Amino acid sequence: MNSLNLTGLEPATLRSTATLSASNELFSCPSFQLPPLQCAEELDGFEKAAVKMVKPAKGTTTLAFKFMHGLIVACDSRASMGPYISSQSVKKIIEINPYMLGTMAGGAADCQFWHRNLGIRCRIHELANKRRISVSGASKLLANTLYSYRGMGLSVGTMIAGWDETGPGLYYVDSEGGRLSGNIFSVGSGSPYAYGVLDSGYHYDMSIEEAAELARRAIYHATYRDSASGGVASVYYVGPKGWEKLSGDDVGELHYKYYPTSDHVVEQEMCEASS
Repeated sequence: MNSLNLTGLEPATLRSTATLSASNELFSCPSFQLPPLQCAEELDGFEKAAVKMVKPAKGTTTLAFKFMHGLIVACDSRASMGPYISSQSVKKIIEINPYMLGTMAGGAADCQFWHRNLGIRCRIHELANKRRISVSGASKLLANTLYSYRGMGLSVGTMIAGWDETGPGLYYVDSEGGRLSGNIFSVGSGSPYAYGVLDSGYHYDMSIEEAAELARRAIYHATYRDSASGGVASVYYVGPKGWEKLSGDDVGELHYKYYPTSDHVVEQEMCEASS
């Protein structure tokens, strides 16, 4: 005869006792010493010290502005962590779609990931609505996403520049969820120097060549004064037909373009005295 399987039919008291003993082992005191904590103020101080210890020291220079024919977006290409320069060839202008660009300032990983995420969401919007998303809508999507992660350690300072049905659009978005619309923006540690050049040379009715040269010069001067900026000065133009890369010049070569050296004539060469 087949025997009956009576497992699981033991009295409930036995099962509850086994469960209780297992839970006691799980939540018993740890076998290691916990650090002393006198009050909540010490915990706050510990958190502040930890944040200060791992706070990234970074730098960059990015800029964008509107003018009569569209938008110009420019940046450098240096990645740094405090005094350490990790790369001279970082691509800080990210193509979101053929009509929209985003710039990187802050944490490289944060900027790259959320720009890629924004590109996916813009494409989904285009497929669902049979039309491209507006620059205002794309910047709002990014601002809402970053706002939901506010206070969690993200470091993003980006500009969203593009052309939509209403014309050129330019927005600044940061990791606190802030969002601003404007005509001229510069973000990064070299932005004060870039603003100085832009404020002195900007006017709305520039040609594309004049606007590109202004942006190139602004990036160069920022890299000259800011040690965290350098590498290659990349300039993009955004117009009714989409974005186009105009140039990518090494800032070392731009220095000799803007400040050419002159050969000094040596009147008389020194020679060794005869013994």
